Amino acid sequence: MRYGVNLLNFGSGTTPESMVRQATDARDLGFAFAMISDHIAVTEDVHAVYPAPFYDQFLAAAHLAGRVPGLTLGTTITVIPYRHPLQTARLAANLDRMTDGGFILGAGVGWSAAEYRTLGVPFEERGAITDEYLTAIRAAWTQDPCDFEGRYVSFEGVRTAPAPATTPHLPVWVGGDSPAALRRAARLGEAWHPFRPTLAALRRQLPRLAEEADRAGRPTPEFAPRVQVAVGAVPDTADRPLGHGSIERIRADVETLAELGATHVLFDTYPGDPASRGSADDDRRVLELIASGLPTGAAAR
Repeated sequence: MRYGVNLLNFGSGTTPESMVRQATDARDLGFAFAMISDHIAVTEDVHAVYPAPFYDQFLAAAHLAGRVPGLTLGTTITVIPYRHPLQTARLAANLDRMTDGGFILGAGVGWSAAEYRTLGVPFEERGAITDEYLTAIRAAWTQDPCDFEGRYVSFEGVRTAPAPATTPHLPVWVGGDSPAALRRAARLGEAWHPFRPTLAALRRQLPRLAEEADRAGRPTPEFAPRVQVAVGAVPDTADRPLGHGSIERIRADVETLAELGATHVLFDTYPGDPASRGSADDDRRVLELIASGLPTGAAAR
């Protein structure tokens, strides 16, 4: 497995310099990749969970690409309906060219109806838009000039160079854990990227993912979960989010994920509540403890 860190690009005290420090710490601790979250319109419901300032994920990745070499960068997740697919395709392909470790496009539908309204995108159609836009993004990565005809977007003869450096194209990690998200990952993703998984849910969902991939005539996507880290006394039940508990339990969870076939694990130190957020030093101490228990060299492979 490869191990990564979710970089915090939002909230009080977040600056371009703090993101460089986070990424440098992740690399120096032996983590192989770092990913960044997405919001465009920080509406009240978004601000309550992910407060401003909120730095754009693609610009933050470009900022880090030139300052912290040696990391694969990515998004967790890009809300696909928020941007024209040609814009998303070009941003991701350009970053894949500019980042020596390559780029991963995490993709999902998002959750804020208020943010959708602010951006003028129909919230009720977010799943269908995401599916179509991901198809258009793949076309833009692999065709030059590119033609695409869809319900929500159409274009023809568009020059799309530069293509991604990664061939045949950079990987798409599809987020979400609904039945629709599993179908989307099976049909349109290189990996399934659930957030805060539980063992009970994974035992149901991973077989469904394989079934959906077989139905789509594709290989089963890789399994690349994002694990929220919460160190403390947590009852060890099947519904406990993996990554919650003692450091020893978290290390055992990593072993469990390996047994379930995970190829990547992204560690996220944000507790989901700005009032409970620790300092950068707190986050580094937790990541140091986690990294010290990983198999030697595993984070860099």
